[in-house]
Amino acid sequence: MRDFPPSIRTFHALPGETRAADPDLRSPARFLWWVLRRQPEVVATATLVGVLWQLPLTVGPWLVGRAVDQGILAHSQTATLRWTGLLLVVTIIGAVFGILMHTLVVRSWLIALYGTIMMLSRKAVQLGHVLPRRTPTGEVLSVAGSDSDEFGGLTEITARAGSQLIAYLTVAAIVLATSPRLGLLVLVAAPVLVGVALPLLGPLHRRQHAERQRTSTLTSLATDIVAGLRILRGIGGESTFGRNYAAQSQLTREAGVAAGVWQAVIEAVGVLFSGCFLVLLMYAGTRAVQTGDLTVGALVSFLGYGLFMVGPIRTFFEFVQKLTRSMVSARKAVAVLEQAPPWTQPVSPAVLPAQGDLVDELTGFVARPGRLTVVVSAVPESSAGLADRLGRWLSAGEEPPPLVDEVGLRRSRRSRAERNEQRARLAAADAERAARAWGVSYGGVDLSRVPLSEVRATILVSDTSSQLFAGSLQDAVDPHGVLTREQAEQALRAAAAEDVYDALAGGWSGQIDERGRGLSGGQRQRVVLARALAADPPVLVLVEPTSAVDAHTETRIAERVADHRRGRTTVVTTVSPLWLHHADDVVLLSGDRVVARGRHEELLAEDARYRDVVARTFDDDPDPSDEPDLEGSRV
Repeated sequence: MRDFPPSIRTFHALPGETRAADPDLRSPARFLWWVLRRQPEVVATATLVGVLWQLPLTVGPWLVGRAVDQGILAHSQTATLRWTGLLLVVTIIGAVFGILMHTLVVRSWLIALYGTIMMLSRKAVQLGHVLPRRTPTGEVLSVAGSDSDEFGGLTEITARAGSQLIAYLTVAAIVLATSPRLGLLVLVAAPVLVGVALPLLGPLHRRQHAERQRTSTLTSLATDIVAGLRILRGIGGESTFGRNYAAQSQLTREAGVAAGVWQAVIEAVGVLFSGCFLVLLMYAGTRAVQTGDLTVGALVSFLGYGLFMVGPIRTFFEFVQKLTRSMVSARKAVAVLEQAPPWTQPVSPAVLPAQGDLVDELTGFVARPGRLTVVVSAVPESSAGLADRLGRWLSAGEEPPPLVDEVGLRRSRRSRAERNEQRARLAAADAERAARAWGVSYGGVDLSRVPLSEVRATILVSDTSSQLFAGSLQDAVDPHGVLTREQAEQALRAAAAEDVYDALAGGWSGQIDERGRGLSGGQRQRVVLARALAADPPVLVLVEPTSAVDAHTETRIAERVADHRRGRTTVVTTVSPLWLHHADDVVLLSGDRVVARGRHEELLAEDARYRDVVARTFDDDPDPSDEPDLEGSRV
């Protein structure tokens, strides 16, 4: 059976794939059932193998009892050898199938764990930039890291509990056939112990839920600190955020201790009642031997089965505990996976022309085909918002609601409803915005009338939030592997990133760390720029592409990008005079409106507002000879 790596084709189909049915997200319980149904062969096989693994414990006490009665008490060496030989065979069978059982349950664990991670990856690809608008990044990582492990643990305990249930029923048949009265005592023990522990599961569930909440909050906080570590060091904010993290970690520790206490109480109750049961069984069995209703060998068998019953009982408790934890994790996973992208396929899709004016109705901005247009604004948010609209991206809005809250136990239902309502409101607002006319047209065609994939292929936006992934320099510049070496080198040179090639051992095959941690801020920004240039889209929108480089490097980049993109539409949002000298058109943005347009020299001479913005940039610029390649001025 080909089940690992798990085949995941939900949410988003890659080229050449057929999209499979999405998981059942109607409730956490239905989602967990779907996780188990994804690997029925593995779980069923592990359960059957587990029955043979339990064989020494299932029939072993019965064989020992026969050896005592027919061998030891009857002084028969032949019978003793026969029954002990059978016990040896059964033990070997149990050992062999125990190895197979362990292999299968680990396999099922990994299938559920990595299957969940792959589903989250595909959901992230499907939602794209919409995902962080709906769900905090740290909590998505928490689902992938911690909650997926809970689903793996549930598949493992399900197979083990299933095999022990079959073994339990087998033992029930043996003990009832031997002594109905003692057999009933053995069988009643398990339900009684489970019934005693059930009232304790509610408090355990609530404290485990609180633990998962605080762990998610801690993960989100750690993600924010790591992402902004360079800036925090620059402003001396490490100690403040370090104290916040320490305080949150103590809250997480307290929640873990509280959950651990209740789990220990449940296990202690199981051990206590199991011991009481064994004492009672020993007393009743001894009386039965005295009255002649039971042989000594049968008593030994009953005591063996009494000890065996402790194992299934503990496994059943463990199953309930892991199911409880998995329900908490499933609620978080469902909250992420049920998010749907706001984009819909146009009823009558239009086709974008090969070239045309790029027009934003809100601001009056126009980028003419084949020209380099620089957008100047005193407010960076205005030009960033324009870039989002040009690429049909939803601008960042309010903070997304958490999957879980730091709330009191009595308020959990109400707060969960408030979170769901807030998330639904965000989704409805996104869907409403995506459904109506976008207000940006290319060649006279509104972008809302065109499939999103075609918009993305035509208009590429590279902004300050663009990231580098771990891999080679070649993967960073040419992630799709479609460029020739000459084309890749041209893109790298246009971005003035040759020094990155020289600095990496191995050149194109040199390895870049996640987020480009081994590179300076300017180097990361130039590799991102090279990647955008290498894509060679009909329309390229660059948001502050040189904010982290020195003036000399910025001069080279502006000149080279203008030459590299000559004849294709390029929009750059910046206030740097080093770009303005190479612009075919300069647009001045004030608030949400274009208030001036022309060549740099014309606007500088004729428009006071333009002079104020550009002159302010001149005043703010340090001496180029003293300006370093900034470390992480953008993250």
